[in-house]
Amino acid sequence: MTAVLEHVLRPGRIGRLALPHRVVTGAMHLGWENRDDDGRSLAAFYLARVRGGAGLMVTGGAAVSAVGAGGPGYGVLDDPRFRARLRRVATEVREAGGLLALQLFHAGRYARPAAGGPHPVAPSAVYSAFSRHTPHALDPAQVEATVADFARGAHHARDLGFAAVEIMGSEGYLLDQFLSPLTNQRDDEWGGDPHRRMRFGTAVVRAVRAAVGPDFPVVVRMTGDDLMAGGTDRDTVAGYARALAAAGADALNVGVGWHESPVPTVQALVPPGHWVPVAVAVKEAVGALPVAASNRITRLAQAEEVLAGTPLDLVSMARPFLADPALVDRSRRGRPVNVCVACNQACIDRSLVDDPVSCMVNPAVGREHEPPPPPGGPPRAVAVVGAGPAGLKAAHDLALAGHRVTVYEADQEPGGQFRLAGRVPGKADYLDAIRYLTAELARLGGELRTGRPVTAADADLLRRYDGVVVATGVRPRRLDLPGVDLPHVLDYPAAFADGALGRRVVVIGGGGIAVDLAHLAGHPGAATPPRQVTILHRGDRLGPRLGRSTRWTVLAELRRQRVGLVPGVRDLRIGPDTVHYTAADGQPASVAADTVVIAAGQLPNDDNDDIVATARRAGVWHHVVGGARDSTGLDAVRAFDQGRAAAVAFQHAPHRTTPPVEIEERV
Repeated sequence: MTAVLEHVLRPGRIGRLALPHRVVTGAMHLGWENRDDDGRSLAAFYLARVRGGAGLMVTGGAAVSAVGAGGPGYGVLDDPRFRARLRRVATEVREAGGLLALQLFHAGRYARPAAGGPHPVAPSAVYSAFSRHTPHALDPAQVEATVADFARGAHHARDLGFAAVEIMGSEGYLLDQFLSPLTNQRDDEWGGDPHRRMRFGTAVVRAVRAAVGPDFPVVVRMTGDDLMAGGTDRDTVAGYARALAAAGADALNVGVGWHESPVPTVQALVPPGHWVPVAVAVKEAVGALPVAASNRITRLAQAEEVLAGTPLDLVSMARPFLADPALVDRSRRGRPVNVCVACNQACIDRSLVDDPVSCMVNPAVGREHEPPPPPGGPPRAVAVVGAGPAGLKAAHDLALAGHRVTVYEADQEPGGQFRLAGRVPGKADYLDAIRYLTAELARLGGELRTGRPVTAADADLLRRYDGVVVATGVRPRRLDLPGVDLPHVLDYPAAFADGALGRRVVVIGGGGIAVDLAHLAGHPGAATPPRQVTILHRGDRLGPRLGRSTRWTVLAELRRQRVGLVPGVRDLRIGPDTVHYTAADGQPASVAADTVVIAAGQLPNDDNDDIVATARRAGVWHHVVGGARDSTGLDAVRAFDQGRAAAVAFQHAPHRTTPPVEIEERV
């Protein structure tokens, strides 16, 4: 593996700062920067990544002033309490041998102020659809004061013991707002033409350089392509990159897109490595200055391809370090890696509303500071019934704690709902999440038995164990509709099978699974000629539970595929080749269908209550997780977290007073 990752694992340098390898852990606003715990949880987060082999890590944005904070959850460097927390973080990371850069942040017109907080400011009073505010335009004296805020923040960073600073100048925040003609409508020394629009960013870099001295590393996060119609053109971006280098930047970290851009940049629909050419263009503009690529690079193997095949010097990866703190160490050793699936549900979507960030596939994020459960004595035997996300997560954590784990799965393959999701375009990484858990389970000595359901008749089997985790999952909700028993009507699991769908597909349902099915059915290349796909749903909002950062991209893709989206339907009747319904306007309507798919929710599997009752009668500790516990609004974030919680609960469970029954299982 080390030979395969030759370029990734090669030492690097930013200014006078030596890097152990070429991967930077990108900045992520975590939502607990202001947690009143003396910085303990924040330090624990970064220390976990230091132990996992991370090199240079960049903190989430530290606001250089109160007006620059992105929201109520941001720390402000003028606050001595925040600085005290940061000092602890920087000290503990440094003493552990890690490298941590403080990101200097100003949201500008993207600030979402708390009630009674300062009003957002920007170069010009241009309304922001992201923050839903029109900012106040900075006057020249306020612009100079803001430059000084960045310099003061950089001085704090060096004083607090950080290894470097990164100036946040991408994704549409303040430095971008000065650079873009869309948001900088001034005609003074700070705007009016590209050269003057560059002036704020270069002034910030010069002021920061003066504040920290010539030897302290200064990185600038800049936008290589804002993806905004009428935004900053490529020539200006190249000239700006050169100007930042001349002003004193030691490296450029290239981001893509604004929060207001209509183009997806980090969602699962974006192919891995798609934005690398944007960073390459910046590198070509600045020559020897180190440049990092970012956005949708999720594996070190992908980073290796980037570094081996382009002139780029570094790769910045953020969410992958949420999914697996030991990403570098595991990859170096050739061990399975817990892959970021780009769902955004527990990370970006939460950060946008100032909720604490976690990770769907790694719910330990945000809990790194919690003490591990006390030792539970000798290893105990645990049965996990069901190998979907919740069951496999429980099994993994139980095996990691040293217990003897056996997983029973009724189907021939593990994965549950993730096995279906992995067939959807852009979601193949969901299958890798399952592969990771099953590979780790095997490495830790656990056993997976597929094709082996557990039923109420298995009381003797359950008595063999000290505990049972019930993760039997869900079954499709059946609708009582005329024609639902016709042979061309499928439940949604059957519809995911190869060759299951006809030329004209009608999906009945308005949730995430209905959206996934429509995307799969209508995807170019899925069928020749392309299928005609229609979604009929009762509500007025399709995919209401899809995440804020994802829903708009998925719906845009469905429209691009010309999927029919019909809300507000009622009185559904399925005929041999037609679905009849009453439209939202009360008029009768119909749509032709060779295949009708019912994707209208789920219920817990029928065996769930029987298994719980059997475990109770057998006197065995048991815990119900995932869809078996609550199928309402099926949620993978909740499933993984409940799997983790089940393992913790078993650690605290009392030992059995009678030993498990030793029997030979009948196969």
